[in-house]
Amino acid sequence: MSEAASTATPARDPGLQPERTRLAWRRTTLSFMVAALLAGKQALNGGSGPLALLAAGLSLVLWLVFVLVAGRRIRALASARPRPMRRATAFGAVGCTIALAVFAVAVVR
Repeated sequence: MSEAASTATPARDPGLQPERTRLAWRRTTLSFMVAALLAGKQALNGGSGPLALLAAGLSLVLWLVFVLVAGRRIRALASARPRPMRRATAFGAVGCTIALAVFAVAVVR
């Protein structure tokens, strides 16, 4: 075996990990949509006040933001060597999730 062959970086075999991660992002986006739609239904059918309607509307807007964040990450995972998630993407996903929880409390109240 030559010296050059032993020091060469082997090709990365990511296996199915990127595919599983893409599916997890899609599943999370779907779950987020269901939660936002249920919040809207609760606010409209529950005879809630204007705060609940505002929270339900904001939940739908947050879902759209989350779709953009998830779409960016899904596209990044499609490459042969996906880069680690950017800090802004992670903060965006966490922020949307926390805001959805806060709006859910406002709708249920």
